[in-house]
Amino acid sequence: MKVAVLDINGKDTGRQVDLSKDVFAIEPNNHAVYLDVKQYLANQRQGTHKAKERAEITGSTRKIKKQKGTGTARAGSIKSGVFKGGGRMFGPRPRNYNFKLNKNLKRLARKSALTMKANDKAIVVLEDFNFDAPKTKNFTAVLKALDIQDKKSLFVLGASNNNVYLSSRNFKGSDVVINSELSTYKIMNANKLVLLESSLEEIESNLSK
Repeated sequence: MKVAVLDINGKDTGRQVDLSKDVFAIEPNNHAVYLDVKQYLANQRQGTHKAKERAEITGSTRKIKKQKGTGTARAGSIKSGVFKGGGRMFGPRPRNYNFKLNKNLKRLARKSALTMKANDKAIVVLEDFNFDAPKTKNFTAVLKALDIQDKKSLFVLGASNNNVYLSSRNFKGSDVVINSELSTYKIMNANKLVLLESSLEEIESNLSK
């Protein structure tokens, strides 16, 4: 699959790159994508939620009424969850939401996500660029040139570039990552995937194994 290489002004450079069929043109596996996205979101959870149970509530321990003869249900503690101010019954406890996926499945998920973007013609290949200094207006100009200023976009760099990263931080809809940070969730969450030329070889090398 051949894709034209654009410059930061959105103009065709006259060059094309050939996207690997093993990465950008496979049979997508929806379940693999689902599992990888689920794991990513699960890893974002702190799992520190906690509610006090009856044993942790401060209160009297005396039996609040006699066992029989009241015409109502028996009750032995004011700290029971059925009373106002009592402990929470079956409340949340701290837990770890992480779960394991094998490398082959995660690789399949990323390739499936990239294939979906390629099928939707949502991939843009951009020649490598840099800014002299981190400035938001520089990154704004790139977004406008590519006509994606109103869309969620993911820029994938071949190597860490502090000026480009800092220039993009004010945009909630745009994310800048390097090859090693590319995830199925971020690919699927973006409307446009902008791959810099230097990132392509590394992406294809990592996912073709």
